[in-house]
Amino acid sequence: IVDQFIAAAEDKWGQRSGVTLLLPHGFEGQGPEHSSARLERFLQLAGEDNIQVAVPSTAAQYFHLLRRQALRANRKPLVVMTPKSLLRLPAARSTAEELTGGQFLEVLPDPEGPRPEAVTRLVFCSGKVWYDLAKRRRDGGLDKVALVRVEQLYPFPAEAIRRQLDAYPNAEERLWVQEEPENMGAWWYLRLRAEQELGVRLRPVCRDEGAAPAAGSPTLHQQEQQELLDRAFAGL
Repeated sequence: IVDQFIAAAEDKWGQRSGVTLLLPHGFEGQGPEHSSARLERFLQLAGEDNIQVAVPSTAAQYFHLLRRQALRANRKPLVVMTPKSLLRLPAARSTAEELTGGQFLEVLPDPEGPRPEAVTRLVFCSGKVWYDLAKRRRDGGLDKVALVRVEQLYPFPAEAIRRQLDAYPNAEERLWVQEEPENMGAWWYLRLRAEQELGVRLRPVCRDEGAAPAAGSPTLHQQEQQELLDRAFAGL
């Protein structure tokens, strides 16, 4: 259905649709089927502006994304990665003012980061892993790292990302951090887009490649998650 009637409908038959898919996606210590909506596959299906793929990380972003989808004149299918844990995470809440004002932002700047001149490592990520990275930064007093969220993956927000790159002139290291294994998630898509459209090389920080999206063991999941965070901040 996704291949034939959602991703390819406009190209094959000239049929436009505003259908929205809300797909559970987030590494939360559960089994593989609970962890991955196969984000990488939707990014492979994307081309010629045929769909939208987004990973909103706050209540306001989620609201404004759905509002944009309902009001836009040019109808496109929307695929949303929706981690379950963000439904009850206090840090993901938004104020009434953030809900009633503003708009969906394709890229979220770092709201609590250090001075731009002091940043030597710029980390890009999407989804719930930002909250783990932000907590590790606060707990470790790591004041040389900026954490930027890419909330829309396709269409690729090249100009919004470029503005973030320009905002940190001393950031010699540029990373892409994801919870998914190396052969899954957004890494290969982001790597290609960053090189082709921005001329930027990103270094990946992710789980080792695997046949299954997640370990299925809460203990092993926690171990892998801690190793992921350790690698994201290694050497600081």
